[in-house]
Amino acid sequence: MAYNILIVDDSLTARAFVARTLHMAGVPLNQVYEARNGQEALDLLEREWVDLVFADINMPVMNGAEMVKRMRTTDLLKSIPVVIVSTDRSAHRMTEMKEAGVQAYLTKPVTPEDLKTTVERFLRTA
Repeated sequence: MAYNILIVDDSLTARAFVARTLHMAGVPLNQVYEARNGQEALDLLEREWVDLVFADINMPVMNGAEMVKRMRTTDLLKSIPVVIVSTDRSAHRMTEMKEAGVQAYLTKPVTPEDLKTTVERFLRTA
């Protein structure tokens, strides 16, 4: 089964890195969507089915925490796993994001193995 993944980050370089890393890791991908902030992500999620979201925290317009909180209040979006990919390693931030409803928190730099293991953890069909 191939997956639809959404990568949310205000950095084009970071989005490209995650997408490229997913490909390198051999994750079966159908479509990789990208958004520059939480609002763009929510707009895209209204139009497209996504199996998993990788998101940064600090972004303009709408940050990752607010995006996750809004997703968790919407019936069609609340079951989509959200994984934070951030340079912020503080215990406070990690706790805050888990309380907001994220399923996992990866710190940069991430490896292909980290991403593949995370996708398998949440999207394993067997």
